[in-house]
Amino acid sequence: MNHANDKVIITCAVTGSVHTPSMSPYLPLTPEQIAADAIAASEAGAAVLHLHARDPQDGRPVFDPNVFNQFVPKIKAATNAVINITTGGSTRMSLEERLAYPLLAAPEMCSLNMGSMNFSIHPAAEKISDWKYEWEKPYIEGMEDLIFRNTFKDIKRILHMLGDEHGTRFEFECYDLGHLYNLAHFVDAGLIKGPLFIQCIFGVLGGMGPDPENLVHMRATADRLFGRQNYRFSVLGAGRHQMRLSVMSALMGGNIRVGLEDSLFLNKGELATSSADQVRKVRRMLDELSLEVATPDEARRMLGLKGSDATLIDTQHSHQH
Repeated sequence: MNHANDKVIITCAVTGSVHTPSMSPYLPLTPEQIAADAIAASEAGAAVLHLHARDPQDGRPVFDPNVFNQFVPKIKAATNAVINITTGGSTRMSLEERLAYPLLAAPEMCSLNMGSMNFSIHPAAEKISDWKYEWEKPYIEGMEDLIFRNTFKDIKRILHMLGDEHGTRFEFECYDLGHLYNLAHFVDAGLIKGPLFIQCIFGVLGGMGPDPENLVHMRATADRLFGRQNYRFSVLGAGRHQMRLSVMSALMGGNIRVGLEDSLFLNKGELATSSADQVRKVRRMLDELSLEVATPDEARRMLGLKGSDATLIDTQHSHQH
């Protein structure tokens, strides 16, 4: 079956672990802010919500399940969106830390980086003179000497502990051509079954650049490795490349990821006041192209998800705080 006439799945990544509070006053940091931003993004048309946690005191990335539990159940109670929890965490977290909450929540979906890589935004530190919190500057500068680690064995563990044991499916994050081949290795070994959801990421320092030619090449390579009917691709353009690569993905029959994790801006020189701003913008573009946006339930069918009732996210929990 050809996916060309399918609706477009919008994923929204609301906070991430890369940007810091000094870079935008609109970056959601507290559980209340993350929940509000995610719910607004869902109402604006995002079918999938990709979530990280932050320390409510100073906004640093954390893996503490108690923090996740202060916003994920609220989001589940207020929306029908597919909840997608990071297994990437940050470059400073161990695999055990990164998996702490996903293993408790058994969400419908988790992100899964398809390889180890240099991943950095350290040049951004030179542009900021006024830092809100002490942790931020060393955190950003320190990325120059860190790698994001996901070995073949790490990936195998995540596939087994979350996929096999909990029925969680994955947003396979591919920052480079080799990551598609890593994914093919696991598919060929029988450790991953389709339909695959491949998130191609362009414009992160350490990964492939945001050139349109790279997107075409990734799409053609994925077609060759998996067969177009066996996967769905989505595109994440980092920073200022977010919207143009989103449109290109949509025109090629693909899906889109936006959100303040990926870009802090709405237009050139204009900060987005929320992730929902970006969802609304990309939705307007899709409308202009006569493309329809998938609802959460349509996304579930397209991606073969187990359904929100099959997760262990306890919405009763959301009333205890």
